[in-house]
Amino acid sequence: MEIAALVSGGVDSSVVVHQLKEAGYDPTIFYIRIGMEDKDGYIDCPAEEDIEITSYIAKKYGCRFEIVSLHDEYWNRVVSYTIDSVKRGLTPNPDMMCNKYIKFGCFEEKWGKDFDKIATGHYATTTEIDGKVWLSTAKDPVKDQTDFLGQITRLQIQKLMFPIGHLMKSEVRAIAEQQKLPSAKRKDSQGICFLGKINYNDFIERYLGKRTGKIVELETGKVLGKHNGYWFHTIG
Repeated sequence: MEIAALVSGGVDSSVVVHQLKEAGYDPTIFYIRIGMEDKDGYIDCPAEEDIEITSYIAKKYGCRFEIVSLHDEYWNRVVSYTIDSVKRGLTPNPDMMCNKYIKFGCFEEKWGKDFDKIATGHYATTTEIDGKVWLSTAKDPVKDQTDFLGQITRLQIQKLMFPIGHLMKSEVRAIAEQQKLPSAKRKDSQGICFLGKINYNDFIERYLGKRTGKIVELETGKVLGKHNGYWFHTIG
């Protein structure tokens, strides 16, 4: 079986490669470049360290390794969605859209179609009932990521593998340390990838600007202060 493993350089996806090799598979490792810069170099998501670690993992386990770019697709499907949602007063979920449209959408259309399965480091599992494959929760209730996978289609889930979904995070860390993987002690990624080190509010101000308004106490009508735009205060 031909398996494409999406590896980011983090501990979870690194251990995915180990688990696949232990199971007798020989996956092809893909690193997806999605961090990008706009015309003024404002958006910054450096990938050098991630690529270096992923390259090491590929060499350690003797896997083919390919770096692919989905910059434009990520901007059109995820970043633009984020800006538009905030502008409408909503709270976007870029990670959910990235899974649906980029990792299991555009990647599948361009590269994944040549493979039988796509493996990722998500904390989730799959369950087959009457010939149909269903998305299921992970063993680790704290790290479970099925909420971020909630919008993937039935067709997409048929092709996915989650090799660490049956493990606790502590077990994943232990495997990484036992195998001396360079990502063993890396911190879990937090926040929105395409922002890199850019502050979220600075990013929103960059594209939506400011619109000063009053902060009013609903019950009394008392003016408590001012805000710079409702899009800085969406629910969630």
